[in-house]
Amino acid sequence: MKSPISDPRRRTSSSGYRTPDHRHTYTSSYDSSGASTNIDKSNSSRNPLAAAARSVAAVFVACFTPPDESNSKSFVDSREFKASSSSSVASDSSGASAQRRQGSHRRLSSSSYKLTQGKEPRSLNFTMEDIFRATRNFSPAYKVGQGGFGTVYKANLQDGTVVAVKRAKKSLYEKHSASEFQSEIQTLSRVEHLNLVKFYGYLEQGDERILVVEYVPNGTLREHLDCNRGNILDLASRLDIAIDVAHAITYLHMYIDHPIIHRDIKSSNILITENLRAKVADFGFARQAPDTDSGATHVSTQVRGTAGYLDPEYLKTYQLTEKSDVYSFGVLLVELVTGRRPIEPKFELKERITARWAMKKFIDGNAISVLDPKLDHSAANNLALEKILELALQCLAPRRQSRPSMKKCAEILWTIRKDYRELSAASDFHSFSSSSQKRASIKE
Repeated sequence: MKSPISDPRRRTSSSGYRTPDHRHTYTSSYDSSGASTNIDKSNSSRNPLAAAARSVAAVFVACFTPPDESNSKSFVDSREFKASSSSSVASDSSGASAQRRQGSHRRLSSSSYKLTQGKEPRSLNFTMEDIFRATRNFSPAYKVGQGGFGTVYKANLQDGTVVAVKRAKKSLYEKHSASEFQSEIQTLSRVEHLNLVKFYGYLEQGDERILVVEYVPNGTLREHLDCNRGNILDLASRLDIAIDVAHAITYLHMYIDHPIIHRDIKSSNILITENLRAKVADFGFARQAPDTDSGATHVSTQVRGTAGYLDPEYLKTYQLTEKSDVYSFGVLLVELVTGRRPIEPKFELKERITARWAMKKFIDGNAISVLDPKLDHSAANNLALEKILELALQCLAPRRQSRPSMKKCAEILWTIRKDYRELSAASDFHSFSSSSQKRASIKE
């Protein structure tokens, strides 16, 4: 099998399944500066420091897996987290500069595919003919989503593997979509995390461009908040999802050779597993973060993203940093607790921008009024609501210097979840005790 490939230079627009929705994708112009920016992977076989850094990062990924329900240890106090975190930083400080100046792309054959990452011991091979067969020539019956990049299909490969096949649409903006396609390949082939959609491979043949990723069967977070997937998401599940997303973004920002800014964090790009855990998708707008070792503080680039989630400072200055993802995450936190979309045109003017409306209510001491009406006003829910909105307020600070890092967001959310579980357990115990006493008095 040959495996030479074209040099991927810019990004694809989706790594997840996107429904024709409520989203308003903001594209002020094509990211010309991004087109010439490579996000290369260091050649670890020639660079022992790179191999060591990646090895430590792998340990850290394990630490970032969601804790067991019975684990009362907090994210902040976790000895494993602190040890692997400090090791990763130490490795990065010694070798990151060299790593960022050299790299080599991992590529797949355009006529066939081989699994490049993941923990599966076996490898998969497929051709374009296999994809046509698995999707019945891209039959509408196999369609599971639609987005800016194109259409997403569910496919069952010959060996039984179920995958999501993203087929680029053939549009007039061929150069733009090609750039985003290459971007997503480039990003996905470099990352591996429990809370990121897994990359399986891609195909380019004639005018067909196909991206093959993990199939996540339970829809998007937005669909769950809209109750299009059955049961209402309780606040405990929403907290778990927020932590999963925070872990994924922290990994992108801090624990890979060349940190990545996702640039399109939103509820329709978060896929939900059958166990109600989150996987971040869609790396079409992703950008390599500024090289802080060389003194860079931001990446100058045209604005890409989705209206309602966009960092206002980035909009004004065209300066992209990791804190732009933090702002989008703040909007997502508000979305999780209110159930509303970031922009709600049907509401009156003062409630139309959900984050602005919710923050005003919170500052005025009326946070309880923004809780999703589908959720109960229990003591645990009300306490978590206050604390989540307090974190969202920090993330939504107008100036990026005032926003916390994603790592800090994850730490705060772990603490909120710990307090939430303790209060919920205490409330349940109190309710059980009261019920038992009532039954005992009735019998007497």
